[in-house]
Amino acid sequence: MTSTNHTPDAADNRQRNPHWHKVADADELVEGEVRVCPVGLKTVAVTRLHGRYGAIDNRCPHQGGPLGQGTVENDKIRCPWHGFDFDPFTGQAAGGPDFDVPTYPVQVRDDGVYVAATPPGAHTRTVSDVLVETMINWGVDTVFGMVGHSNLGVAEALRRAETEGKLRYFGVRHEGAAAFAAAAYGKLTGRPAACFGIAGPGSTNLLTGLYDARSDRAPVLAISGNVNSSVAGKGAFQDIDLLAAFADVAVYSQMVRAGSEHGELMTLALKHAILQRGVGHLVIPDDVQVLDAPDHPASGPQGRMPDLRTGPPTAPLQQALEQISAATRPVVIVGAGAKHDMDAVLALAETLHAPVLTTFKAKGQISDAHPLACGVLGRSGTPVASWMMNKADLLLVFGASFSDHTGISPYKPTIQVDTDPLALGRFKPVTVPLLGDVGMSCAALSARLRPHPELVDQRSEIAARWSIWRAEKTRRAMARSDRGVAAAAVIEALNGLVPANAVLAVDVGDHAYSFGRYFETKQQSVLMSGYLGSIGFGFPAAMGAWAADPDRPVVAITGDGGFGQYLAEITTAVKYGMNITHILLNNGELAKISDEQRAAEYAVWQTSLRNPDFAAFARNCGAHGVRVEDPADLSVAITRALDHRGPALVEIITDPQSR
Repeated sequence: MTSTNHTPDAADNRQRNPHWHKVADADELVEGEVRVCPVGLKTVAVTRLHGRYGAIDNRCPHQGGPLGQGTVENDKIRCPWHGFDFDPFTGQAAGGPDFDVPTYPVQVRDDGVYVAATPPGAHTRTVSDVLVETMINWGVDTVFGMVGHSNLGVAEALRRAETEGKLRYFGVRHEGAAAFAAAAYGKLTGRPAACFGIAGPGSTNLLTGLYDARSDRAPVLAISGNVNSSVAGKGAFQDIDLLAAFADVAVYSQMVRAGSEHGELMTLALKHAILQRGVGHLVIPDDVQVLDAPDHPASGPQGRMPDLRTGPPTAPLQQALEQISAATRPVVIVGAGAKHDMDAVLALAETLHAPVLTTFKAKGQISDAHPLACGVLGRSGTPVASWMMNKADLLLVFGASFSDHTGISPYKPTIQVDTDPLALGRFKPVTVPLLGDVGMSCAALSARLRPHPELVDQRSEIAARWSIWRAEKTRRAMARSDRGVAAAAVIEALNGLVPANAVLAVDVGDHAYSFGRYFETKQQSVLMSGYLGSIGFGFPAAMGAWAADPDRPVVAITGDGGFGQYLAEITTAVKYGMNITHILLNNGELAKISDEQRAAEYAVWQTSLRNPDFAAFARNCGAHGVRVEDPADLSVAITRALDHRGPALVEIITDPQSR
């Protein structure tokens, strides 16, 4: 064997017991060639010139240009970015000793060319480490994102934490999917996950998913890499004002600077996200990410989090009790804000024999098998729910927004309970606005309740209305069309096959209306883009649900329009072995928009879609994929997909006119 480098740098390396790495086979490099070669964690520029081999650092000291991608001219390596010249054996720069680059020992052995590099020394804790440690202290153990050139310092800290088993990182194909997945994680668990992007477009791609979290009040942590502090605000590559861009979507958004209390900024971002149920956001410049911070303390939640459960004030509580005492047909309506207090809500409803209706966002919070359950109210709802509301003489509304899509009658006497004072009477005055925690308010009402002596037990009427509606659902499911399977038939099949403990991630589109009307929940959790109504939510949300609880069955229910927006994420699900069953209703168009055009007496225009064979695409990506065109095949196809371990897609060709 022969060694071709004999510089002081190489001698120093040898003295420190460097590790040898094979970079090429014998005679693989041609005369006058330079190439980039990995050597441990380093990359070096390896050159063959005049029968000798040289190895110098790959990074040009000017702006980091990759010397191994340059050319050999006049026996020198020329940097491909700005033309600096370097000796391939000594690392000497034509511009003077201040620009010299390190060299590495080279050995030519019988089986190839080897380069030695010193093993990395002990890691010095950085600002990124402090931020990640603080994040973990707050219980954030799941990150969805894309690694790129302006977030590499944070990415390295995340990698170390993942290696230590402290968090999980899921690399996605589009940052929008990362934000939707994090939003779904927050909706399902009440705890924040993180989404992660680079400067400029990497962070702006997060915004739609973060607006979904903002609209549905889900806690999320967003982390943006950024350009170097020295060029920020000067129009540099991918330099935009991220604080301005995130000002509306985030409840907290700050720049992490060299002199910041780094752990405290992460603590404030997460405290705001959790307490205000929104987006906490940090922007971290590239140079700040890698600053040494050996003595900077990580932060945490100890001594910082209050108990927000507050009982209702006495006067409005008494007013509410008086309204209830005067009612003979009260109805309970629950929104997503009552999700964690359903036991107390149901106890009150059972005392009053009151039907329980849910908003679409709250679907699944009560089993439709419960004798008081009436299904969803409003545009995506059941005639059972609308019938019982119309017969009511009092509405008790818990944690609902009263937006136009909820279908809550503005003409009935109403008691509204919410923890947010701005939510009370937001759109119109209510009879009794009751500020308080839903669970504690229900308990306070139940403890002092004096029901009307002629209170009607409405359970038999609820059962009769369900009998009528189920007969109609069966009729619609049995309908046949040469244009495809009826949506009612798809949902009817899911009713009998989806496990009772599944998480259902529902996209936006015509299929969602069918799901709201026809699917009868048991103990399933339902996730949707509620108030933002963002198409494309469904499959990334299923990824977030799987990450939150991989032991639960996860079913994504989407249309062809929504899935088309994040089609590539099926490769993410395959990469991480996500056990997601995807039910894709393919009707070849944006059918809900076609309906709206017809309703407005417009021509149907630009709503048709040119789709691939989604099932074949799934198989090409490594997932299970099957296509269904006959309703007789639904049960077998869905059952096999549910039994498949890993991502599975059932593409069902549906009739765009079926409802």
